[in-house]
Amino acid sequence: MDSFASIQQQLLNGNTSCVKRVKDFLSVIVSKQHLNAFVEVFAEEALQQAALIDEKIKNKSAGKLAGMIIGIKDNICYKNHKTEACSNMLKGFESLFTATALQRLIDEDVIIIGRLNCDEFAMGGSNEHSAYGPALNPFDTTRVSGGSSGGSAVAVAAQLCDAALGSDTGGSVRQPASFCGVYGLKPSYGRISRKGLIAFGSSFDQIGVLANHADDAELLLQLMSGHDEGDSTSSTQKYASSEKRKSHYTIAVIKQCLEADGLDPEIKVHFSAYLEKLKAAGHTVKLVDFPLLNKMVPTYYILTTAEASSNLGRYSGLLYGHRANAGESVDELVSNSRSEGFGREVKRRILLGSFVLSSGFYDAYYRKAQQMRRKITDETCKFYEDCDVLLSPVTPSTAFKLGSRQDPVAMYLEDIFTVHANLTGMPAMAFPAGNHSNSLPFGYQVMSKLMNEATILDFIRSSKELLTSI
Repeated sequence: MDSFASIQQQLLNGNTSCVKRVKDFLSVIVSKQHLNAFVEVFAEEALQQAALIDEKIKNKSAGKLAGMIIGIKDNICYKNHKTEACSNMLKGFESLFTATALQRLIDEDVIIIGRLNCDEFAMGGSNEHSAYGPALNPFDTTRVSGGSSGGSAVAVAAQLCDAALGSDTGGSVRQPASFCGVYGLKPSYGRISRKGLIAFGSSFDQIGVLANHADDAELLLQLMSGHDEGDSTSSTQKYASSEKRKSHYTIAVIKQCLEADGLDPEIKVHFSAYLEKLKAAGHTVKLVDFPLLNKMVPTYYILTTAEASSNLGRYSGLLYGHRANAGESVDELVSNSRSEGFGREVKRRILLGSFVLSSGFYDAYYRKAQQMRRKITDETCKFYEDCDVLLSPVTPSTAFKLGSRQDPVAMYLEDIFTVHANLTGMPAMAFPAGNHSNSLPFGYQVMSKLMNEATILDFIRSSKELLTSI
């Protein structure tokens, strides 16, 4: 698929039009609707917007994204449009405002073609926990697309749109990007405003980007970044690309990642070959010790379930969310509303979060997890004293079969490499690494220090070609 720079040049030359491109995408969406990537398509609205932008292009008044067609994850608010987080709890809800990040793209003339499937309230690693059913992997429809931004990854991989917005709390952009063979960027915490993103874990959540080209992801990052008065955690640092790219990088690789239980042997061999290619190209690769690796998933799930329990407490059926018909008392009404509205995985996480926040267990679990988060962050910062990036696989395996991960603990362990970036707030990006012998794609992850997305993008661009020779 062409990069947006190439597409925009075709638009400027008159070789195509926004209206034609929208029509082409709508046709493909219909032909591939079995993938279940979209939960709603804005066909007429997208065509109307495309016609307006075609006029802007003719008048030379178009914005930087004129002609780019994107889909948005169903937990990102869009005024006067349904925003349901793929949950029966929010069935039929229409947003009263547009998320700041999305509005910044609209101001640059992006065209929104629809809202995309995801795990309910962004809780899941397979997109199997959606009220609309799972989005299917375009390489093998018997496999998961990854979660929670599965619909976003499928839409990009299946060429249903140019790019897509997702959200990443513990790998929800990067894991489906790896499973579907596209780029997935999780920016630094605070780089992009969270206003208008339905909250899951407020100290972890970030709006991210899925695209077929690193440059397209960077452009969207640049335009969405910057401070927002509606989000006190947003940074005043707007993203800027590197003025001068390095020719050689110092790369840290956590040796425990290579020794992790469950790491697919073929991915391990491929990753090791990639490291050798990096060394041969003049880069420095350092194996580093990080004994806290196995502490990250428990720490992550204690903290995020606690935050989920707090954030989702508002959906009681009284002021927010689905209201049950039956209930002889307020307590019974709330209980029935939450039982009917929330799915199984969301209920599990709310219960876990309520448990770790309870008076008898707060110190034993929640407080210790916060202390461990601080320790993980401090130890990770030490890597960047003499290294530019941290490199690892994205997930231990390729996309697994639908319904094959019935044990929630086994599912949670799929996040072993991705939660690192969310615990520390640091940026990370998944990029396509190749295809497994099972014909499924897999990716690698690059992570760097806070607000250092430019180094990640530069490293990927400078070293990606080495993968073709493995």
